[in-house]
Amino acid sequence: MQIIVYAGDTYLTGDEIADALLAYSRALGDDDRAEVVEIPVQEDDGEITTAKFLIGPASQIVAKATSTDGPELEDPDLVERLLRLARSVESPGGETSEMTREDFSDVGPDYETGHHDGEGFDERSR
Repeated sequence: MQIIVYAGDTYLTGDEIADALLAYSRALGDDDRAEVVEIPVQEDDGEITTAKFLIGPASQIVAKATSTDGPELEDPDLVERLLRLARSVESPGGETSEMTREDFSDVGPDYETGHHDGEGFDERSR
């Protein structure tokens, strides 16, 4: 799991979700665009809810690894969507790099819980 620090607040989410959010934010920032992205987060009491983030060129987002007792938040569909969006921003109308869910993290309103092996963002995909 990772803690996202954004606008002075902290949000707990899955590793792949956090990594995909950062990847899409980086792509939007490079293109001087901003978007609102909704991801699943876990509250202090364990409840799963969602949070919306305005990401783009002015975003100041930090994600840091943390250990938790509960299961990993996962949303393969959202992660794939964020990665696809990041690729489309980075290479509009052209060939896209080979990023996969394993390069980033899961994100989305249809979240699942499960186990994650701890691998995250792959610097080679930059």
